[in-house]
Amino acid sequence: MSEGPKVGADLDRFVRAERVVHRLVAILMGTCLVTAVILYNGSIMLAVGHRHLVETIHVWSGLALPVPMLVGLASAAYRFDLRRLNRFTSSDWSWLRSRSRRGGTIPVGKFNAGQKINAWLVAGATGVLLGTGALMYWTGLVRLSWRSGATFVHDWSALALGLLVIGHTVYAFRDPEARRGMRTGRVSARWARAEHAAWADEVDRPELDP
Repeated sequence: MSEGPKVGADLDRFVRAERVVHRLVAILMGTCLVTAVILYNGSIMLAVGHRHLVETIHVWSGLALPVPMLVGLASAAYRFDLRRLNRFTSSDWSWLRSRSRRGGTIPVGKFNAGQKINAWLVAGATGVLLGTGALMYWTGLVRLSWRSGATFVHDWSALALGLLVIGHTVYAFRDPEARRGMRTGRVSARWARAEHAAWADEVDRPELDP
């Protein structure tokens, strides 16, 4: 019977392609959110100036946002992890309902339910912002009433995404080992066993991979 990964060992968590995609998406999304704040707040816009330049950076950063995600599909590991993110299991429901979800009693896979929901919300918000942003920027595509609706949806979706990113960042800074996994691609076996026990079993016994 397997004893699981050795406590002092490191485990491979993310390949280089996944880390690069995450980093590029973070940079582009951060650029979009910062420029959005500047464009939306008149006082900040007056202090910064160069409205056309800020708007251009905002638009093209937004249009570029899906590109790393799409290019990442060339990586088999990236595609496999996307399938993990898109699969909600009975353990995920248990994790959401549990008040002691961080206690290690629930066999969590490579991604917990919170990470999966975060990924879905980010992907959905990115699509909504891309579509509504295009209608706002290329004014000849639709009539004025549609552009007004697109502006309303775009503004509120951007606010929701900004709050989601802040929450994601706060949780990331609470977990140095998770950040190390995204920075270097490796995490300690101790952390994996405590936070993602089912995934640690998969790494130790590849035949358990879904």
